[in-house]
Order: sequence, then C-alpha cells, then structure tokens
Amino acid sequence: MVDVLPLVEARLNTALGEPDARAAVTFLGTDRIEVLRFQEGDVVRYATLGMSQHPMADPTAMLADPVKGPRAELVLSVRAGVADTDKVFRPLAVLAASPQVEGVVVTPGASLEVGEPLWPGAPFTSVLVGEPGGLVGDLELDAPLDPVRFLPLLPMTSNEAAWKRVHGAQALQERWLANGTDLRDPARRSVPLDIAPE
Repeated sequence: MVDVLPLVEARLNTALGEPDARAAVTFLGTDRIEVLRFQEGDVVRYATLGMSQHPMADPTAMLADPVKGPRAELVLSVRAGVADTDKVFRPLAVLAASPQVEGVVVTPGASLEVGEPLWPGAPFTSVLVGEPGGLVGDLELDAPLDPVRFLPLLPMTSNEAAWKRVHGAQALQERWLANGTDLRDPARRSVPLDIAPE
C-alpha cells in the first residue's frame, strides 16, 4: 500500500514553499494529523497533513473501502500579524480528523463546525469548504486511488453560517464577492445579510 503522505507533503512544499512550523495532534483511535504553517509575505497558510492517508468513506456504507474513495487535505489562509492565528493548529487537526472520527466525507460547499473560536477572539467557529484546484493543485495517485484534493477553508461568522444553511454555499460566496469581503482578514466582521422573514 502506497504511503501518500510524503507525496502530499512534497506537493504542499512545491506549491507553498518550506513550512516554518508544524504541530502534530493525535486523537484516540485515529492516525496522527499534522498541521504545517507556511509564510508568504503578509499571508500565513496552514495546511493539514494526514487526512488523506485514508480515503473518506460514505457513512452509510456497511464496510469502508480501504483503497477507493475521496482523499483531501485542508488549507487555511489568513493575514499575518492581525490575530493570534497560530492557535488554529488544534482546531484544524480536529477538522482533519473528522472523517476518521465521525465518518463524514468533506466536500466543497460543506460547513465544518469547530464549536469554539478558530483562534482566541476569532469571530469564526465554523468554516465553509471551498473548491479545490486553486492554490494547491490536485495530487494524482496511481490507480485505483483517487487523487488528493486540497480544499481551502473559508472562515464563517455564526450569522454567515446560519444564512448559508438557509440559502446555500453559492449564495454566501456571491454575497462575499459582491461586498468585496477579504476572507483572509482574521478580524473581519460578518458580511451584511438581509434575512427576509419567512
């Protein structure tokens, strides 16, 4: 069985440069998840390493396929020096472990709830999973393995998360775009949301 993690780390290094910090978190009954930090100008990026070791299994399947199934890692980009975002290592590891722990398949458009601020004082307790292929391209693996996709995480305020549940991910992203929202600003306020009464 191929060990995909060295290939994943090489892809991250190619796309983002060498990491300047890393932390490892192990949860009971799961494989170790690492979070790597990459600095690029005034932007700091955090990428998980370990989520793609195993394919994500459909929670309704009787038996998880050890080979086939979607594989992914998570990437969060924020502006450096605005907040203590290095406290995001553990919440990111929790999200990356969720396919193993909770049997969820993480896909673009999904909301992932952390249950606490992403970092001290953060107005975000959840993230929207964005479309892959932008910052870090898909990592093709030998058949029959699915490629590893690198999914960007977009922090959401509680109001945005509630609005997204009603109107959908596409509508929220259009609202962000229309308002020129800087999704990398770790201290940004919620985008204006006009929630019409039912």
